[in-house]
Amino acid sequence: MQLRKVTAASAAVLALAITATACGSNKEDGGSGDSKKITIGIKIDQPGIGLKTPDGKYTGFDVDVATYVAKELGYDAKDIVFKETKSADRETAIERGDVKFIAASYSINDERLQKVDFAGPYLLAHQDILVRADDDSIKSPEDLNNKKLCSVTGSTSAKNVKDKLAPKAQLQTYGGYSECLTGLENKVIDALTTDDSILAGYASQANFQGKFKLAGFKMTNENYGIGLKKGDADLKKKIDAALTKMVSDGSWDKAVKDNFGPANYKNEPAPKIGNIVK
Repeated sequence: MQLRKVTAASAAVLALAITATACGSNKEDGGSGDSKKITIGIKIDQPGIGLKTPDGKYTGFDVDVATYVAKELGYDAKDIVFKETKSADRETAIERGDVKFIAASYSINDERLQKVDFAGPYLLAHQDILVRADDDSIKSPEDLNNKKLCSVTGSTSAKNVKDKLAPKAQLQTYGGYSECLTGLENKVIDALTTDDSILAGYASQANFQGKFKLAGFKMTNENYGIGLKKGDADLKKKIDAALTKMVSDGSWDKAVKDNFGPANYKNEPAPKIGNIVK
């Protein structure tokens, strides 16, 4: 009897030790529960930026950037756990330690900098519009007056255009960008607006190639950065170094061409680390 009691007590202590170790690993690697792996937040529904394909693979410019950075931090591709982080959840995911860092069309702004830190920027995007390839009627943002302008529900992009540039634009909001593209293709709407990098990603899809074009209006500056826990200066320094190397060895240019090339995206040159364009 005494032996069984000791064994049971030992088992309980062992279980607590294992639990404590697992919790420690979870904090260390950013949510994967395995200290040999790294969890990275991305978008999984934006072609060209971050997309999870039906076969379970991940593609896009942000995915390529995240993979390169992870490699420089000492992680092979097989050690990466990609985790979907929707726009509204990004700061919470970082603060809670669900992810080590986030690369998800994450624009650096003063409000976000109150909660998280950013490495980079690694891409300077602009708000733009996408129109049908054969439509030459929209030569400036003002030409959107009396046009049907689409963006996703809850987005501020279309509202920015209507409030500041084309007050007579007819706003159409859909649940997703794919619905806007279908409407654009079928001439139900005249233009789709969001970041030019996102628009280029959609227009680069095989089923849309050659059907649309970017207007090139550059209505805002969107500095994409890699979000990480506030105060983690060491990680920020390492990610900045990785991004600098990605640009210098040509990997950045290759990622742009691979993901945005079919849309003839006239991207800005790679930004210098810490250079936030207002």
